Order: sequence, then C-alpha cells, then structure tokens
Amino acid sequence: MISLHFKNTYFFLVLTLFFSLISCGQNKKPNTETNSTQISTFSSEEIETGAQQTALYLEILENKNIAIVANQTSVIFKINSENSEGKDHEINYTHLVDHLLGLNIAVKKVFSPEHGFRGEADASEKVENGIDLKTGLPIISLYGNNKKPGKEQLAGIELVVFDIQDVGVRFYTYISTLHYIMEACAEQNIPVVVLDRPNPNGHYIDGPTLELAYKSFVGMHPVPLVYGMTIGEYAQMINGEGWLKNNVKCNLTVIPLKNYTHQSTYHLPIRPSPNLPNDKAINLYPSLGFFEGTTINAGRGTENQFQQYGAPFFPKSEFSYLPQPNFGSKHPKHEGKWCFGVNLINTKRLSHVNLEYLIDAYQKTPENEIFFGSTFTVHAGNKLLEQQLKERKTIQEIQNSWKPKIEAFKKVRQKYLLYE
Repeated sequence: MISLHFKNTYFFLVLTLFFSLISCGQNKKPNTETNSTQISTFSSEEIETGAQQTALYLEILENKNIAIVANQTSVIFKINSENSEGKDHEINYTHLVDHLLGLNIAVKKVFSPEHGFRGEADASEKVENGIDLKTGLPIISLYGNNKKPGKEQLAGIELVVFDIQDVGVRFYTYISTLHYIMEACAEQNIPVVVLDRPNPNGHYIDGPTLELAYKSFVGMHPVPLVYGMTIGEYAQMINGEGWLKNNVKCNLTVIPLKNYTHQSTYHLPIRPSPNLPNDKAINLYPSLGFFEGTTINAGRGTENQFQQYGAPFFPKSEFSYLPQPNFGSKHPKHEGKWCFGVNLINTKRLSHVNLEYLIDAYQKTPENEIFFGSTFTVHAGNKLLEQQLKERKTIQEIQNSWKPKIEAFKKVRQKYLLYE
C-alpha cells in the first residue's frame, strides 16, 4: 500500500476553482480533449489528485496490460502560471487514458460506469458497449445488465486502474461500480489501483444508514447516506470489512491525495454526472436525492438540477418552473407541466442532510396524489423514513433515530481514513 496516512497539521487554504468553460465539444458536452479554462483564485497549497501524481503509480503500470475504469472526470490537471494571453492561472487537463497512452502504457480497454465514458447518458439509462473514437479502445459498460466485469472481459488484463470522481453519497452509484470492480478483480487475482479524488461532501457524516434488506445498486453497504470518505478510503473499507462476495480480498493500492483534509473545500471543474452541474447542486444532492424515489421533480429538465424542487400539484407560489427534455434528462418528471415549488440556489453550504425539503414536499402533496415511488425505500436505505414521514415525525425525532448507527459507523470508518 502506498502511503496509507497523509496527516496535515494545519488547515490548508481553500481551493476554489471557477471555470469559464467546463468542457469543449458540441452542445457543451465534456470530452477527453485537452481543455483550457480560467480560474479566479489559486492556492500554492493546491490539492493534487491521485491521478496527477503520475510518479507514484507509473512504475506499477509499466509492462502490464491495463484496463481503466473511467468517465469524463478522469482527468489530469495542470496549472500554468501564465497563459498565452498573459492571464494568470490557466488550467489545462488531459484525460487519464490519453495521458497513459502517451506514456506508452498498454491500456487495452476502458470500463465505463453509469452515464457512460463521456458522461452523457441519463440516470438509469442503458449505456451500450462501443469503441472510443479518439483512441480506438473498446468501451465496456458497467451499467445495466453488466454491472460486474465477467471473466472473459478481464481476460489478458494484468491490472485495473479506477479513477472516477465521487460525491460522497450512498445512492450515487460510482461506489457500487467500485465494489463490483474490486470483487471481479479479486476473483481473478488482478490488482486494482485506485487514484484518489477529493470528496466534495467529505466534511460531514449524516443521514439514515442502509439496512441490508434494502440493498441495491443505489446502496450496497451499511453506511450512512453521507459517509465522509474519499473513494480511496471507501475502497479500503469495502476490502477491510469483508463486503466483497465470499469475503474475497482485493489486491488494492490507493494513490492518495496531496494537501487534502476532510474539511477541504474543493470545486469540481467537470460535472460528475449530467444532473450535478455545479457545486451548489452537489452540496444539495444528499438532501434532494430522496426525491428520486418520489413523484417530486428535483430540478431535472431545467438548468438548476438539484437546486430546486416542485410539482404541479403543490399550492401555487411565486416560484415556478417548466421541466423540459435537456442534456441529462430526456423525460423529466412532470415534463411540460408547470411545477410550483422552492428555489434553493441561494441557500448556504450545508453540513448536514436537510430534512426540511422532504417534509415540506410531503406535506404539500395532496392526499389523492401518490408521494412515494417504488424506489424510495432503496434510496432511503430503510422503510423507517417513509413511516416517519407518514407519522409526521419532527426533524429532531428523525435525526435522533439516525444517531446510534452513525456513531457505530464512525468507529468503523476511522480504521480506513487516509486524511484528517
């Protein structure tokens, strides 16, 4: 294991990257071309992702046939002190696949998670296998019926690199993809290298803990909704807690972050999935993600996904919006119908799961409207939250019911932390 503990004795300067351009290409969709954008602030103590620190893992990859688990966020950043126009702090980034191929690493195939290799598919949309037009590499989807690589798909592969930006929320499916990659590789005796990335919601732990009776691809492990770990730390927990099938152990190496603590503020320069367009949406996602299992629209079909919520059957209010098909949501809830609701764009940064939104939406839903959808319990991770809403429990009562399992989880979590 490479450097299991990076301990910092002081708080690092906040890294805030503001981009004028998130990605290039048609329709503003991200691709793997090298891009350049401007940021307004820069810290000399910048956080470095695992992927950026090539020297720490290049030797491990050399002379091996490699598969990479990647999407549009799997990039290596390079900050130049001055760009061609004389403006400070231009950022260039290159996709990890292109970077490794340029170093003559034998990348043989790419595995892609939910939303695909380019990050353009809707949530729950089937992603097909294909060929990457730029590199000619085969792309194998790990979403849909093929969530776990089969023996034949790993044939000839000597090492798998996992590099995907997570957002630290249990029902965000990239950690489920991580689980299946580790499990498949453990069964075939193939080492896995995880290139760690910051968790933008890593500054707190909160929410209901999943009960294994409600295990699914949107929640596979008995962890709180917000678990406060990077994806590298989480990989160690999957391995150490025996969560892989038949208690197999993955030969795991984590390439750690530099200049990171769990209290670090980190701006994601590339949206991690189509409906998380900015920092505000990512911060609100743990609280508004419950609506995925209800009849409430959480901003899909607008430009403010996960920054507002509403429904046509809510009482009329000053704030309303019209969900329409767009990038990331071909058929949003209540498509073409005016939704009345709540605008959260100007809310302060959250450090807890805010139940006000869920309770407010439930109480605004008429009795003849169905609030709970078929996936609410798997998003919540238990049946209790639905019962608590129906019984009109207070926020404090619901939060108190979470505390014992959160405290137990913190003791488990502590064993696998790489950062303060």
